[in-house]
Amino acid sequence: MNRYERMNQERKIVDVRKRVAAYCRVSTDHEDQANSFESQQRYFRQYIERNPDWELYEIFADEGISGTNTKKRSEFKRMIACAKEGDFDLIITKEISRFARNTLDSIYYTRDLKKHGVGVIFMNDNINTLDGDAELRLAIMSSIAQEESRKTSERVKWGQKRRMEQGIVFGRSMLGYDVKDGKMTVNEDGAKIVRLIFHKFANENKGTHVIARELREAGITPMRVKEWSNTVILRVIRNEKYCGDLVQKKTFTPDFLSHEKKYNRGEEEFVIIKDHHEPIVSRELFEKANRILDEKSLTQEGKAKHSNRYPFSGKIKCGCCGSSYVARYKNRKNGTRYKAWRCYKSATQGSPHTDKAGNPLGCSNPSIRNEDAVHIMYLVTRSLQLEEKKITANLLSVIQSVLSVNTDYSHIEKLKEQIQTVEDKRTQLIDLCISGAITKQEFITKREACDKEISELQDTINGIDQQHLLADQQESVMKEITAAIHEIVSGVEYEDAFYSQILDKMVVQSKDTIDVYLNLLPIKWSYAVAKASKGVLDPKSGISETEIPISVNIARSSG
Repeated sequence: MNRYERMNQERKIVDVRKRVAAYCRVSTDHEDQANSFESQQRYFRQYIERNPDWELYEIFADEGISGTNTKKRSEFKRMIACAKEGDFDLIITKEISRFARNTLDSIYYTRDLKKHGVGVIFMNDNINTLDGDAELRLAIMSSIAQEESRKTSERVKWGQKRRMEQGIVFGRSMLGYDVKDGKMTVNEDGAKIVRLIFHKFANENKGTHVIARELREAGITPMRVKEWSNTVILRVIRNEKYCGDLVQKKTFTPDFLSHEKKYNRGEEEFVIIKDHHEPIVSRELFEKANRILDEKSLTQEGKAKHSNRYPFSGKIKCGCCGSSYVARYKNRKNGTRYKAWRCYKSATQGSPHTDKAGNPLGCSNPSIRNEDAVHIMYLVTRSLQLEEKKITANLLSVIQSVLSVNTDYSHIEKLKEQIQTVEDKRTQLIDLCISGAITKQEFITKREACDKEISELQDTINGIDQQHLLADQQESVMKEITAAIHEIVSGVEYEDAFYSQILDKMVVQSKDTIDVYLNLLPIKWSYAVAKASKGVLDPKSGISETEIPISVNIARSSG
């Protein structure tokens, strides 16, 4: 006799009446007479009291929560926990759609409760899960309820889209705008802050980090976030509402069962209305600000633009704190401007210091002029010519060993057999879940493990296929690689784009030492920097001796 049978037997000795719990849920906040939260509770209380064999244990109720997913229904989960503890014998609920609109959840929970000796009565559906044919009828009725939920979701989405097309705003108030009854009106207090942000960015050429810091220092508080940051400023500048346009359906719900929202990246059609409401900034100012952002964008297209302007972006590193160096423009005494690179921590946090919380901030590493970085790269590529044959031979021997692979295809067949075995195992998991041999969570976990194993095996096969392809084309590939290596180690070009392609990273260790690493070459060039004396620089550099404040002594070593 298990624990639950013993508890039930002991309970019958004391009281023959069954302890009954009720579960009710309302999926909206509408106070209609038939389905309101209060009337459902009152109905269940009276219904249980009229049955002399029943005793009310507790009414569990979730208000304003969807039934398609049980994750957020706290009272439902508490009820299941109490049932497993043997606190009551029976659950009554109005209908399956009140209990769960997800077929798998309905079957899973009723089956789990039945194992613990607790039945569920769906009153309107006339189903008692302790009956022999209950699960079949429950599966049918749950599927109908789930399909009804799907149709309802589609109707709601269709209605929302029609209202969006009519100009009704779905969303909440934001900085500069109040949203009420689907209409947007300008909030002048917030609008002043928005105009200030666009002015600082587009007209005063200030960066988003600087604007955020100035707003914090001015004591201006943001909306719905703790403090101003560069990401908050970026969201303001990118928000088309500030120039009077409205774009809706930026998020969507792909699964009506989970109700989880995702960013709309083209999966569904946006609803766009130009000149929908009163703008806070002019369209000209909005477009100017966004053009500036586009030029600095970190998208793939933006990276290409950025690389053309700043070929060393992300490649000059600080040897003290590990931060990247960022480009800054400075003025010479004669009024001309030049580009320099400065440690990001030093540029944003200043010299080394400790904040109030005791956190170390800032960096003391020096800046480096762009023409100095270019000149160092010129010296590196020129030094490659000194040992061209040795470098080429070493690289080719390494590449040759990689291309020389075993072309035994039997290994691939074994991997494919392993994939088939895992796929069969994954298929069996569905039957195990339906039969109740494993739980829903166990099913999900095991299925994800199978998917991961299949993906890893397929990656291995793809890698072997690629190696075999290279091996088949080894002779022609080696000729191309040899030509490319020869071009790199012998071709000295004083151009930013060329240096950007071959440079892996340039590490500024201190004001006296700079290390250079090139792509694919296991060699480190260390440059000791000293004040330059007058001399003649290589004319290919395109830099006059008065513009170079350093001379570079090469001390190259493996690294």
